[in-house]
Amino acid sequence: MEVLVLASGSSGNSVLVRSGGTSVLVDIGVSALQVAKRLACFGCTPSDIDAIFLTHEHSDHISGLEVFLRRHREAPVWATHGTWSGVPVRTRTGGEVSSGRDIPVGALRVRPVATSHDAAEPVAYVFEDGFHRVALCTDTGTVTTLLEQRLADCDLLLLETNHDADMLRHGPYPWYLKQRIASRLGHLGNHQTEEALDRLRCDRLKGVVGLHLSAENNSTGLAVESLRRAVNGSIPVTAVPRTEMLRVRVGETASFEAVALTQGQGARL
Repeated sequence: MEVLVLASGSSGNSVLVRSGGTSVLVDIGVSALQVAKRLACFGCTPSDIDAIFLTHEHSDHISGLEVFLRRHREAPVWATHGTWSGVPVRTRTGGEVSSGRDIPVGALRVRPVATSHDAAEPVAYVFEDGFHRVALCTDTGTVTTLLEQRLADCDLLLLETNHDADMLRHGPYPWYLKQRIASRLGHLGNHQTEEALDRLRCDRLKGVVGLHLSAENNSTGLAVESLRRAVNGSIPVTAVPRTEMLRVRVGETASFEAVALTQGQGARL
């Protein structure tokens, strides 16, 4: 199984998961043009995408969807009922997903699981191909018992490491925004992800990736340090800033290949 992090952070999010000739895109929070450019860096094209799954309706997760669907009308889109209520476009194929109910897409089985965020009906996703199990979870203010159960026994975890608690507390954001981010309907901080990962650690786990890092309230080094503590340095960990993409290959081990974004690929450098 292979995972391509095309964009991560408040300026846009998009991740491609592929296995056995099947490619699934999770979120499309950058422009359709940027999706195409970033896929090309990994030898892929938009026509390779077999389905799109949305986590929730916030603009940094769906802003590129409308134009993408104008160019690629055949792509089925899946989202929860609540998410669809906030998405301004519709597709002829795809439909609604529900937490805990699997959707088969080619070689992949996709399972949504409810998260805690200030959106209508947000979800994380777990992907299985019969050999490997990968979970992608961002935009949640807490790891509930249900979410923890669904994220267990994975080969690869892609988890939110949005902020460092001290940097957020003393940072430039207005108080109401700090409260929102740190709330149970906000975003996971490094310390929360570290605590959850300590419980999720298992013999099967081969790698961990931190996502959705705040440029103002976190750093790659702090996020990686937290992840490394949680796994006792026993497996590879990394975190993806908004200026990079990442290829993860999952087999007997997990390998990471970071790719720097250029200005032409939409990086804020």
